[in-house]
Amino acid sequence: MTTAPQSAAQPEPLWRPGPDRIAQAQVTRFQSWAAERYGAPAATPGDPVASYADLHRWSVERLPEFWEAVTQWFDVRFSTPYETVLADSAMPGARWFPGATLNYAEHALRAAQDPARADEPALLYVDETHEPTEVSWSELRRQVGSLAAELRRLGVRPGDRVSGYVPNIPQATVALLASAAVGAVWTSCAPDFGARSVLDRFQQVEPVVLFTIDGYRYGGKEHDRAETVAELRRELPSLRAVVHIPLLGTPAPGGTLLWDDLTVADTEPVFEPVPFDHPLWVLYSSGTTGLPKAIVQSQGGILVEHLKQLGLHNDMGPGDRFFWFTSTGWMMWNFLVSGLLAGVTVVLYDGSPGYPDTGAQWRVAERTGATVYGTSAAYVMACRKADVHPGRDFDLSRLRCVATTGSPLPPDGFRWLHDEVADDMWIASVSGGTDVCSCFAGAVPTLPVYIGELQAPGLGTDLQAWDPQGRPLIDEVGELVVTNPMPSMPVHFWNDPDGSRYRDSYFEMFPGAWRHGDWITRTSRGSVVIHGRSDSTLNRQGVRMGSADIYEAVERLPEIRESLVIGVEEPDGGYWMPLFVHLAPGATLDDELRDKIKTVIRAQLSPRHVPDEVIEVPAVPHTLTGKRIEVPVKRLLQGVALDKAVNAGSVDNIELLHFYERLARERSATNA
Repeated sequence: MTTAPQSAAQPEPLWRPGPDRIAQAQVTRFQSWAAERYGAPAATPGDPVASYADLHRWSVERLPEFWEAVTQWFDVRFSTPYETVLADSAMPGARWFPGATLNYAEHALRAAQDPARADEPALLYVDETHEPTEVSWSELRRQVGSLAAELRRLGVRPGDRVSGYVPNIPQATVALLASAAVGAVWTSCAPDFGARSVLDRFQQVEPVVLFTIDGYRYGGKEHDRAETVAELRRELPSLRAVVHIPLLGTPAPGGTLLWDDLTVADTEPVFEPVPFDHPLWVLYSSGTTGLPKAIVQSQGGILVEHLKQLGLHNDMGPGDRFFWFTSTGWMMWNFLVSGLLAGVTVVLYDGSPGYPDTGAQWRVAERTGATVYGTSAAYVMACRKADVHPGRDFDLSRLRCVATTGSPLPPDGFRWLHDEVADDMWIASVSGGTDVCSCFAGAVPTLPVYIGELQAPGLGTDLQAWDPQGRPLIDEVGELVVTNPMPSMPVHFWNDPDGSRYRDSYFEMFPGAWRHGDWITRTSRGSVVIHGRSDSTLNRQGVRMGSADIYEAVERLPEIRESLVIGVEEPDGGYWMPLFVHLAPGATLDDELRDKIKTVIRAQLSPRHVPDEVIEVPAVPHTLTGKRIEVPVKRLLQGVALDKAVNAGSVDNIELLHFYERLARERSATNA
């Protein structure tokens, strides 16, 4: 294990919330209320750090009281009451609110029943023209009611799967909510997924209805998907109905239903009361080394977890406008749609993140009046390299929080957001996972922001860093472990009847504790640092290190667009650690640049982090949700055949992996 770098003096925060922001934050008001009603510790006057630490400690030590307080604070409506908050609390297998019934969609549409809000926008839809189109709360509720009635007419019943091959458009949100209203189980893939990738996911769950588009627009071009849709229809024999959404205006294929015909009625939605642990949706792991895991999360678990996250951590409520750049193939889309639970206006953007220029997302934030805007760390760093000036060139006066996820936000990203967006901007780097469809650590509106750090673990989440013996670490790198159940943890994996795949995925290393597969540091001041995936850990001379630290140092150089570092254990007992670099336009990988890269790594990290070789690549391969592919590349470099090392349908560009396959053959021939 390595000790996190410590300075002689505590660093100064990049940002502190002002007294008014702290006083008005929902988490502050929640703490006072919970202290009166549930015995939570009262806030320490003038010390928000101590106040949050006390509240967090109570939330994990008194788990049932905390989660009951969340349901009361957010007025969760149970159709039938619960017998207890938490039964069988050991993981896996914890049961939340047994006996209770409710409906996620009913909560998502509550604002529509407020006469003062019915005509306000529930959704703002933006395409690459960057001109917003409004869908009011009353119109959203009407469409959901109409579609839910049609789904029932088609024979869709609670527990049936409803699938969407759709982009981030209002129809996708309506279809999810209508499915939830019926008690069906929603699942979706983005239309940039090829047929094989979609079938790897949908064939597992056997959907009875498929919502499809004829194509989509991205990067200023139209992309036809008629052939892919035809293949999906052929290869999904469970389908009873296919619904055509003519995004490009093409006629409906034979045997399909038209979206407009299913959503034309003025029908009051009927919300099926379902058990708290009834499946809401199926999400999928990246599936880079096999079939994606089909992760099932519950209506009640997602409802209460997302209310906590959106309301207490992101500090959102009526009047907010919530924009996160995402696609329907990433859990952040599901999280974004859940903004409706908090009564916020949700901004849906369907298009390229950088079209017609790198500043595109900032323009969307401006034109929609976003108050909370989420994006990827990669996009922030791309803006920095492209010399984008959001604070100067766009009116972001309503924006109070910029959040990032997908990968750790490097320190330079924090500084750039502070300098180029606003110096009083709350920067919320967050980290969680598809597995829980939420955050383990990240945003807290009352806490300071330190460069390169997540503000704190989430309430109700006993997040720890453990050494290999299961001992907690402070100010040292360890495995990300959660020692108590969270309501949004999977109720099961699909087609995993004995739960063995679920247990093996999270509980094999530390029985009874969730091991997520990330390296983290819990700092002595309560913040969290993410170092990258532990399943692709670098191990030089017995010292473990995270790849994210190397990426942060290397990609600060203007010559480097992106990088990939791999640690390969070799048959002779040796260890080879190459760094692959995708160069910026005009850059050349010569001896001078190689020396520059190694010098930066040596100076900012340590001599042990310096790679054995620096190798130029045409591009870095990613999963379909944009994460760098490390483990499959490592397997290729160890000589595993391409079809055994990676699921081709999970990769954004399979051709890129042939480079590593050839390199492995060449090295093997040289060393023979």
